[in-house]
This record gives sequence, C-alpha cells and structure tokens, in this order.
Amino acid sequence: MGFFTELLLLPLAPVRGVAWVGEKIADQVDHQMNDPAVIRAQIDELDAAFDRGEISENERDEQQSVLLQRLVGGGGA
Repeated sequence: MGFFTELLLLPLAPVRGVAWVGEKIADQVDHQMNDPAVIRAQIDELDAAFDRGEISENERDEQQSVLLQRLVGGGGA
C-alpha cells in the first residue's frame, strides 16, 4: 500500500518540498524574533547607534520599547 501511496503523491513532491522550506524559514524567523540573546544584541546596537548620533533619543526609546515587549513575551505589535 505504501508504494502506491508514494506513487500517487509523487506529483505533489515539489509542493511538499516548498512547504518544508517554508516551515524552516518560519522557524528561523521565529527564532530571530524571540531569542533573548538576539533581542539583547539589537538593544545594544540601538544604544551604539544613539551614541554615534545616528538616531535620536526618542527613536531609541521607541525601538527599545518594542524590543523589550518582545523580550518579556508581549509581542511587538
């Protein structure tokens, strides 16, 4: 039975491959968005950009607020 099932599903192999790649990308995005080490590094980069004069204090505070919400699990949106 398995052979016939695989034979019938063979035309769907590219679709299943694309779905698998999509899942892997979604996992990586989730990791980047919610990993505390990544968020802390982004906060450090905001502080460095502020120190270099690239962003204003208000911009830094707003972006840090969003990052801190993600860090504590509140989501950013």
